[in-house]
Amino acid sequence: MIVERFLAAEEDTLNVAKQCAKAMSAPLVIYLEGDLGAGKTTLSRGLIQAMGHSGAVKSPTYTLVETYQLPIATLHHFDLYRLADPEELEYMGIRDYFDDRSISLIEWPIRGAGIVPDADINITLGHRLDGRDLKITALSPRGEQWLDAVDI
Repeated sequence: MIVERFLAAEEDTLNVAKQCAKAMSAPLVIYLEGDLGAGKTTLSRGLIQAMGHSGAVKSPTYTLVETYQLPIATLHHFDLYRLADPEELEYMGIRDYFDDRSISLIEWPIRGAGIVPDADINITLGHRLDGRDLKITALSPRGEQWLDAVDI
């Protein structure tokens, strides 16, 4: 199952995030893909805030992961852009982050290949002169259930 949309502005990205957040439940692994500046962190921030986090949402570019205790689940936001080798994830205890009570958003998942779990959902954002292209692909039965429940 695939959903594709055009996003003309940041507001559109945040609205999609709000709709996606309504269907969130643990466990769920979401890969976020796209070039630098494509909107992955904006979408993540929108999801995290729409799921009940009222504070600032920090980019995990330097920390690799930021964790949020939300009303429905623990959400881990990973940004693996600066990762030199996927094995580095083992040193931070990466496997402890993935359990039945967590939702994981993983930016630059290819850099953690072989270590991070397979995704239920893949979200790809692409640049256009007049906005962004959004493509959401369900990759598992759980992902299909989630995408079927999202109204975008």
